[in-house]
Amino acid sequence: ICALFLSAEVTAFQSLSSSAHHHRPPIVLNSKKSDGDGEALAQHAYAVGTFIEFEEKKRVHIGTIEDKEHKANGGARYKVVDKDGKHFSIADKAVHFAMAAPNSPGQATKLFDEFCAAHDFSEKDLETKLEISPDLLEMAWEEANVEDTNLTPDSLVELVHAHAASAIEKYMAWRLLQTEQSHVFFKSIKDHGKTVSFKAKARKAVDAAKQAFCNSHQDSDLCLV
Repeated sequence: ICALFLSAEVTAFQSLSSSAHHHRPPIVLNSKKSDGDGEALAQHAYAVGTFIEFEEKKRVHIGTIEDKEHKANGGARYKVVDKDGKHFSIADKAVHFAMAAPNSPGQATKLFDEFCAAHDFSEKDLETKLEISPDLLEMAWEEANVEDTNLTPDSLVELVHAHAASAIEKYMAWRLLQTEQSHVFFKSIKDHGKTVSFKAKARKAVDAAKQAFCNSHQDSDLCLV
């Protein structure tokens, strides 16, 4: 039964993978170009109302930007409120991940609640919600390695499921790609201190990393042969 399931999973991935190359280019979290609203992302100035994951005193929070201040050096500081109503003043470098809030208050509240829930998901929860098993993650690595392209949260979802990622799917994929298991296959690529994409490791490096991972994670699906 497992063999049949894996065979079907591989066939589906290969079919979707071949069509994924014809979709739009992957989108990264930050770019030196301007976005569609004309905001210079090189300045790292997120809009007021943006939902963010951020770090403060080595603790990670989910919050909403209430105000922003541009610095003379081109950077920015933000006033942020978290889900419990606690206020923070943070530098741009403290922002890990950002997503635009919908214009509708009801949709914005729903998305923020989903963001907070996704922040607390375990690695297994992320795999289940995204329907991306360790086998599919390994296949995504093989595809990225062959094509010599960096993987982004968007392109991972699109490669596996052949549809554009939703805001929450992007965040969950971003978190999944930073797990210890994902680091067997990928190296995080940063821009201005923020993890924006993931580079496929060479096969020899993956073989060594997988052996080391499985020595201490025998129960992982990645290690079941």
